[in-house]
Amino acid sequence: MRKVHPGACVTETAWDASAADASAAAADAVAADAVVLTVWKKSLLPNCTGFTVFDTKRGNLVFRVDNYVAGNKDHILLMDAAGTPLLTIRRKRLSLGDTCVVFEGEDESLKPLFTARKSVNILNNSKNKCLAHLMSSLGTGNMKKEIAYEIEGSYSQRCCTFYSKNKRKVAEIKMKEGGAGGVAFGADIFRLIVQPDMDTALAMAFLILLDHMSGSR
Repeated sequence: MRKVHPGACVTETAWDASAADASAAAADAVAADAVVLTVWKKSLLPNCTGFTVFDTKRGNLVFRVDNYVAGNKDHILLMDAAGTPLLTIRRKRLSLGDTCVVFEGEDESLKPLFTARKSVNILNNSKNKCLAHLMSSLGTGNMKKEIAYEIEGSYSQRCCTFYSKNKRKVAEIKMKEGGAGGVAFGADIFRLIVQPDMDTALAMAFLILLDHMSGSR
């Protein structure tokens, strides 16, 4: 059954105006050319689970995820504000470990853009902070893959850094603070900071992958 992608017209965010102003001020402390998104772990549609993502400075809707089957994370669709499919995240069945693939749009017959695998630390080495490896194919028709991105940190604490293959920081997940005294919003509202040379939709897809791999509900 084809999913319904209703258009979106959002004029109010999930937090009040004063909190939004405070978060915008906090965003000013980030590099001026970085994109700062506010991620709300909630669907705008009733009886759905998912994510709603706003531009922190302007307050407009940027991305959305609306899961019609509660708890279903085997097949997730990232959409823009109008409900246009951008990327599909699907759990890879019959694979060793927690592995997912990322496709462009909704056409899963295409070659995946990335394969993501959860990092499993068998030796329980606390120095190993890697949460996931994201691999891309080495050109058209080549089945070999190379690590394109790595994610380190703690997703449960909303403190993660995305690195490119040359260990350059391309995005971050951070707790969101706002209002007097810098009171945190909690784990369901946080920030995704994306550097200009990283695609924001791809960074959001990687965040969804982390949420899936962490077993978050």
